[in-house]
Amino acid sequence: MDTDSFWTFRDDRGREVTAPRRPRRIVAYVPAAAAALQHLGVTVAGIYGSPHDKDGLDPVKADGLSSADVAYLGAGTDLTAPAVLAAEPDLFVSVTYDGTRVYGVEPGVVEELEAAVPTVALAVGPGHRLLSVRDRFGELARALGTGGGHGGTGAADAEAEQLSASRLRTVARRAAHVRVLALSPADPERAHVARPGAWPDLQELAEAGLRLPDVEGPGANWATLGWDEVAALDPDVVLTDVRSNAVPVTELESVAGWRSVRTRAAVVPWNPELPCTSRAISDFLDAVARAVERKGRELAP
Repeated sequence: MDTDSFWTFRDDRGREVTAPRRPRRIVAYVPAAAAALQHLGVTVAGIYGSPHDKDGLDPVKADGLSSADVAYLGAGTDLTAPAVLAAEPDLFVSVTYDGTRVYGVEPGVVEELEAAVPTVALAVGPGHRLLSVRDRFGELARALGTGGGHGGTGAADAEAEQLSASRLRTVARRAAHVRVLALSPADPERAHVARPGAWPDLQELAEAGLRLPDVEGPGANWATLGWDEVAALDPDVVLTDVRSNAVPVTELESVAGWRSVRTRAAVVPWNPELPCTSRAISDFLDAVARAVERKGRELAP
């Protein structure tokens, strides 16, 4: 496609997003959009965060990006249309968890931006497999002029991802007794336990054959439990949220329920907003496979 020709891309809200030419200045949501697009060879002019972020740019979500490299425009109610428009974007990229709303941006701000800038939202919520999300970012990267092949990162990364997925399936077959739980520490009293079907990366683990229990009770993406209730689930491997909005597990040593969990289980750092690239997916699958394999040997009858 000629860079000066009419540009179009159908996003995951079902909207046909158009521009008079291929966008060159892109403002994007940090983890799923900006970090993924950077891996795919797309340069971004500005980034913004989630309403849950604390103290500015979350380095876990940024995945190597820093405010020294690219302008950080704010998060939540601090993100304004004038701040975004000052970066002079010709494309605004976000994610959607429900297929309708642009995540992390106030509705009024979304209205102002959509009136001024082509806006794309890619789906990362329930019902979307991790690899299909990866492919969608690859499609957007290709539309923006990069190679954007298998995850946009070349044959070596694609092969590594496939090997990691194969290894995880093998480990899951051999360690079918190992229980895996993903959670986000809320405070010394509570943890948010992830629902496997709500998160593409956890769904990928379940489809590989790992045992990820779902917890009864309210909450679409998370079930909130006390730490003693978490311990009673007897997980063997625990994926712990390491984003800035989660309480670091090092601050939970006085919590008896957490001590019981980490004494029994292998603990794996977890970023629920994983950049959807072959490289990041491979690293994630390998980390889980190592922990499950180790616990499988320990717990073997």
